[in-house]
Amino acid sequence: MHRRTLLSLLSMLPFAALAQKAPSTLRIGYQKSSTLLTVLKVRGQLEQDLAQLGVKVTWHEFSSGLPLLEALNVGGVDLSADLADTVPVFAQAAGAQLTYFAQEAPSPSAQAIVVRADSPITSVAELKGKKVAVTKAAGAHYLLISALDKAGLRFKDIEPAYLTPADGRAAFERGAVAAWVTWDPYLAGVQRQSQVRILADGRQLADYQRYYLASSAYAAAHPEVLPVVFEALRKAGKWVKQSPKEAAELLAPAWGLDAATVELANSRRSYDVRPVVKDALGEQQRIADAFYGEGLLPRKLDATAIPLWRLR
Repeated sequence: MHRRTLLSLLSMLPFAALAQKAPSTLRIGYQKSSTLLTVLKVRGQLEQDLAQLGVKVTWHEFSSGLPLLEALNVGGVDLSADLADTVPVFAQAAGAQLTYFAQEAPSPSAQAIVVRADSPITSVAELKGKKVAVTKAAGAHYLLISALDKAGLRFKDIEPAYLTPADGRAAFERGAVAAWVTWDPYLAGVQRQSQVRILADGRQLADYQRYYLASSAYAAAHPEVLPVVFEALRKAGKWVKQSPKEAAELLAPAWGLDAATVELANSRRSYDVRPVVKDALGEQQRIADAFYGEGLLPRKLDATAIPLWRLR
């Protein structure tokens, strides 16, 4: 009886609770173009930072943003690497339970509409009736809508070919599409390895702010983890901009590109990681309105009606 009583009392003590608590795991979803989390993954920095909290990190690669966010919504991963500003809009329309965790400041020239160098097309208006490769729901998708609108066209005036970046480039280079809308590092890769012209980039059309998202359930359950990840991302962003050649050499093997191509891509990205505030979601609303206007969203959205993680 005395032994059972003693064990019961010991179990109430804080150190006993800590000893019994199983280590938690942070599951991160990312894409090949996820620069800052790729830096952290290659360097092992995030694992070191979170080990002090007893948190293990696992990495899960996805080919595009929509499958990644679907995994986030159903509990397959806990945190997503940077995604184009358009992707959360589609997720919100589908009722996904997601929280805006952080964003990168605008990088409008990091995405563009390209044509082959020998193409007779010299303006966006001349894309009317043409087949254009674009990744559905990517930032490039909104860039294409905005560029067409500025040229006096609707999205229905072109024939979209919804392709992943790899398939889009293949279709573009064999002449199966008239133009390709893509983003860095894919943009830098085709610029350096093929003969292309930029028809339009995001300047004056699409800010291209990339967002980091967390499962709302994970954000609520693990408030001690997200500040560590945020600070690691912020530091990684500063390092990439301050050490462009070293960063390019580190990323090149992970991306399967040469260092010069990586450096070109990184030169067009801000990598300025900051918290998300409601007043800065104006472009998200414009994106939602544009997709709804083209019949690509099932309902009109309030793009600001989404949980925001706050840095304390």
